[in-house]
Amino acid sequence: MNKQQPSAVKTFLQLLKSLNWPVGIMMIALTLTLIQTAAGLVVPLVTKDLVNSLTTTVFNWKIMALLAIVFIAQAIAGGVSFYLLTFIGERIVADLREKLWHKVLRLPVTYYDENETGETMSRITQDTSTLNDLITQHLVNVVSGVLSILGAVALLFYIDWKMTLILLVSVPVAFIIIIPLGRIMHKIASARQKEMASFSGLLGRILADIRLVKAYRAEPLEDARGDKAIKNLFNFGLKEARIQAIISPMMTLIMMGVLVVILGYGGSQVANGNLTAGDLVAIIFYLFQIIMPFAQMAMFFTAFQKAMGATERIQEILHMPAEREDGLAQVADGEISFQGVSFHYTADKPILQDVTFTAGRGEVTAFVGPSGGGKTTIFSLVERFYDATAGQITMDNHAIDDIALAHWRGKIGYVSQESPLISGTILHNITYGFKEQPPMEAVVQAAKYANAMQFIEDLEQGFDTEVGERGIKLSGGQRQRIAIARALLHNPQILLLDEATSNLDSGSEIYVQEALHHLMQGRTTLVIAHRLATILHADQIIFIEKGRITGRGTHEELLKTHALYREFSAGQGLA
Repeated sequence: MNKQQPSAVKTFLQLLKSLNWPVGIMMIALTLTLIQTAAGLVVPLVTKDLVNSLTTTVFNWKIMALLAIVFIAQAIAGGVSFYLLTFIGERIVADLREKLWHKVLRLPVTYYDENETGETMSRITQDTSTLNDLITQHLVNVVSGVLSILGAVALLFYIDWKMTLILLVSVPVAFIIIIPLGRIMHKIASARQKEMASFSGLLGRILADIRLVKAYRAEPLEDARGDKAIKNLFNFGLKEARIQAIISPMMTLIMMGVLVVILGYGGSQVANGNLTAGDLVAIIFYLFQIIMPFAQMAMFFTAFQKAMGATERIQEILHMPAEREDGLAQVADGEISFQGVSFHYTADKPILQDVTFTAGRGEVTAFVGPSGGGKTTIFSLVERFYDATAGQITMDNHAIDDIALAHWRGKIGYVSQESPLISGTILHNITYGFKEQPPMEAVVQAAKYANAMQFIEDLEQGFDTEVGERGIKLSGGQRQRIAIARALLHNPQILLLDEATSNLDSGSEIYVQEALHHLMQGRTTLVIAHRLATILHADQIIFIEKGRITGRGTHEELLKTHALYREFSAGQGLA
């Protein structure tokens, strides 16, 4: 436990150091904080003279005017410094969120395979909010509080060193209580943040598939899961509250005890004539200028423990290796070659085993075989969502891993069975991926080739129609045609078609097949097909079973040489 705490503090400080601090504004804010603190320290001295003047027959109006000036200066400096320090906090947290967002977008697909979307969202929103609360709400108080304590102690020594020593005895007592409780708070806060991320993951997963939940009457099941997560968060909240319920009252008890001692001792000193009434009033003022910051520091300490827990998880993401983006910026279009490629998620479950084939430029290579054979994994490897476990994938004799990622993916157009759309308009989805929107004529042309213009023109808002979350407001066939239009608009050199026409009716399929055939000219095309009728004229058909290639050739050749392909063809009336 003792080793973990310094490590957490070091991690926290490293993160703060890496952020973009506005140094100029910080200097101004700290200067104003010093002015505010200095004004606060002057108030008891002026009040002391004012109280002592009350024992005379002439009231000192100059002291009253000075006190008013000090109050005004303190208020102005405090207000401006608070705003500037809050600005600093918001700015560096915004910088942190930008770093996280940019990093998350560039993490490999394997990260998303292993982590729920809701958990990642929790890191960017809730964990950074915890750090934001520390900086914007507590850092202001602790900066001015430390300065106030140091100044007050120095002036108390000047007024009466004996009473100051009585006060300082309470400091180590307070730390003896705070430090062990702080370690416990750090563990609880870390566990709570982890549970919050898990709960966010649950929310994201369930709400994204709410129709599945309702279709299978799973509300009671998800009620129980949600209730369990909420109860866990409730229990962690109570644990934090119990620690805080000890820290705050103990700090208050210590300081109030010191106050009672100071009042008793000070009162006797005034009675003996060793102190003036003004001195005692000043001492009490300074005492409160120490007590209040100590209470605020206790709150800061709790927030600091929470922020360190959040920082550990933020640093985990920031230190994760991103997708490699460097490499060759220009590579001639050529054949794609798999050379002894194997792939597995876990060593005991191979997905692809020693896959070797060449997809020639301008040719159509189709993949068929039983479900789960590894066809989609081949596409994922081509798109560099994953790295091959063994073997090599090349294009024009260059390993695709040596090609700049953006340049490589810019060559690829992908249309899948699921036809993923994002919330927004039809136009936004067709032009997705372009930094600047292409000419409308090109968009319309792509939509025509994809046979999408007919249903788009029938919609009241046309291209400006909102598709809903994940395109739910459109039919499966409509989503598929928009995805095809998107691929057409990008004019790729490599086409990946995963049953690209599977959701189209027979009439639409004819037009789209013609458009795809036109697009395939001079391009390398890889097709995953379950309906063999769509790939009868492919230049080569590769049959994959259990991650291995068991046959290759044209449709006619496989009918003669491959028993299972012949069985597939007969089942679809093509044998």
